[in-house]
Amino acid sequence: MNILVCDDDREILEAISIYLTNEGYKVYKATNGLEALKVIEENQIHLIIMDIMMPKMDGLRATMKIREEKNIPVIMLSAKSEDTDKILGLNMGADDYMTKPFNPLELIARVKSQLRRYTALGGLQNKNNVFQSGGLVVDDESKTVTVDGEEVKLTPVQYKILKLLTANAGRVFSIDEIYERVWEETAFNPENTVAVHIRKIREKIEINPKEPKYLKVVWGIGYKIEKL
Repeated sequence: MNILVCDDDREILEAISIYLTNEGYKVYKATNGLEALKVIEENQIHLIIMDIMMPKMDGLRATMKIREEKNIPVIMLSAKSEDTDKILGLNMGADDYMTKPFNPLELIARVKSQLRRYTALGGLQNKNNVFQSGGLVVDDESKTVTVDGEEVKLTPVQYKILKLLTANAGRVFSIDEIYERVWEETAFNPENTVAVHIRKIREKIEINPKEPKYLKVVWGIGYKIEKL
């Protein structure tokens, strides 16, 4: 998933970016509210970490602008610890608030929590290139797959299979149809080939692959992604 970090303190900006990158997120950077708005306009952002005190446009005004059009989760950062600043930030549309200095591991935990909530509430469902079933999200623009906010690495073939099934959640696809759509050639005894890829996908997206939540077999017919 794509996260925008906006802070005029470049040391903090770089430190947060390193922690997020190590967690598998793609990070965009901005040093003031105007830059942040430009990044959001030009890229698909799934969460924003926004400092309050910045030049040109502060985090409060930037968040108000963002909230006019988007419901992206916003975690605000501030060196101030007074309750009034926290309340003001939340009233302006922030989803969470952290006071500097903070524990980076706590920030990562809050990022994951907000992303889980965002996907669970269907914050991504209104985009034509994003397909979702419960906490499983296939973003065909960035070619990424996440489960409960955690990115899952798939091979190109595994991605094509999962995208096909998730984009048509609830529909059962026969093995032949999966093969012909993904490999783009006539199926000839494709059972083993498809089954191997299905098993690998399950190992990556399911908590318990033997009792799958998402990728189900319909005996004698084929496979489907459960519509959640």
